[in-house]
Amino acid sequence: MINRDDLLAWIRKLAQAYAENRDYLTDLDAAIGDADHGINMNRGFSAVAAALENEPPADSSSLLKTVAMTLIKTVGGASGPLYGTFFLRAAAACQGRENLAAADVIACFEAGLAGVVQRGKAELNDKTMVDALNPAVAAMRTRAEAGAGLAEILAAAAAAAESGMQHTIGLQARKGRASYLAERSIGHQDPGATSSFLLVQAASDILGQSES
Repeated sequence: MINRDDLLAWIRKLAQAYAENRDYLTDLDAAIGDADHGINMNRGFSAVAAALENEPPADSSSLLKTVAMTLIKTVGGASGPLYGTFFLRAAAACQGRENLAAADVIACFEAGLAGVVQRGKAELNDKTMVDALNPAVAAMRTRAEAGAGLAEILAAAAAAAESGMQHTIGLQARKGRASYLAERSIGHQDPGATSSFLLVQAASDILGQSES
C-alpha cells in the first residue's frame, strides 16, 4: 500500500528530476516553444517542495492538492494549469483514502489524465504531454488486468511514457505554441511529453519500490 510519506518521496524525487533536467527541458522548448519549460517546472516544483516541507499535509489527498495549488500559483504558461489540474484530479480520486492500493494509484493517474485532456483540449498525437500520459495510463490498465503488482505496473507505465515521448519527435504539433510552427515542429521532441515522462518515471522509481 502507498501512503502519504510515499507520495511525499515521489514529489521530492520529481522536484529533483526537474532541477536536474531544467536546461534539457528548456532546450527542447527553445526549438518549438517559449524556451521556458524547464525553468518553469523547476521553479514550480521547488516551490512545491518548500510548501510540503514547511507544512506537510496530513493525508495523501491533501498532499496532492497542495502540489496542485502550488503549481497553479507558481508555474507560468500552460504548464501550471495543466499539471495543476493533473494533481488536483488525482487528489480528488484518492479523497478519504489513508493508504492507496495499486488500483487507487491507477485511478489517480486516470483522473489526472482526464483532467489534462479536458483542460488542454488535446488528444493523442497532438504532440503534447498527453502523448506520454495516455500510453502510460493504458499500460497501467493492461498490466493491472494481467494481475501485475504496482512495481510492474509503474515500470510498464514509465516505458510506455518514454515511447510516447519519443513518438512526438515525428509528430506535427496541433496544440499550443508549437502548433504555430506547423510542419516545422516535426523533428523535435515535445517538452511537455518529456516532463510527463519524468513524472511517470519518478513514480516508478519511488512508488514502485514502496509497495508492501
